[in-house]
Amino acid sequence: MHNELTKKDIEKMEEEIEYRKLVVRKNALEDVKEARAQGDLSENFEYYAAKKFKNQNESRIRYLERMIKTAVIVSDESAEDEVGMNNTVEVLFEEDGTTEKYKLVTTVRGNSLEGLISTESPLGKALLGHKVNDRVYVEVNAEYGYNVVIKSIENTVDDGTDKLRSF
Repeated sequence: MHNELTKKDIEKMEEEIEYRKLVVRKNALEDVKEARAQGDLSENFEYYAAKKFKNQNESRIRYLERMIKTAVIVSDESAEDEVGMNNTVEVLFEEDGTTEKYKLVTTVRGNSLEGLISTESPLGKALLGHKVNDRVYVEVNAEYGYNVVIKSIENTVDDGTDKLRSF
């Protein structure tokens, strides 16, 4: 599977890899050495915790490197009057008359609790390329979908403050 990432996403991932390799890895190795020096490893909780943290860090580094290697770079530019990457969109849900604001981002930065939805999510896919006052059908699956109306589009620049998701 290829992940759709912007150049900014890749930069953030490379920064995290560098930090994890130069800072976190060094500290994790020191923690393992200190815990090992405490003696009997069969009952040494600190040793197992330090090893687990070290392994999690290495897994995260491998994960990020694999994401970068298999990424498809997508543009974060869009037309002034249509929904695109990094735009904040206010939508009206016709079912219950509520409105919500969402920022469209790549999958690695998606966090619906913070109003960041992926362009690969059903709502994100449906909104891309539409304009203000468009009525858009969002297909969740073969049996269910719903309609939304785009109330406003705010063209925002990716300032790099959105966090990458950890897996």
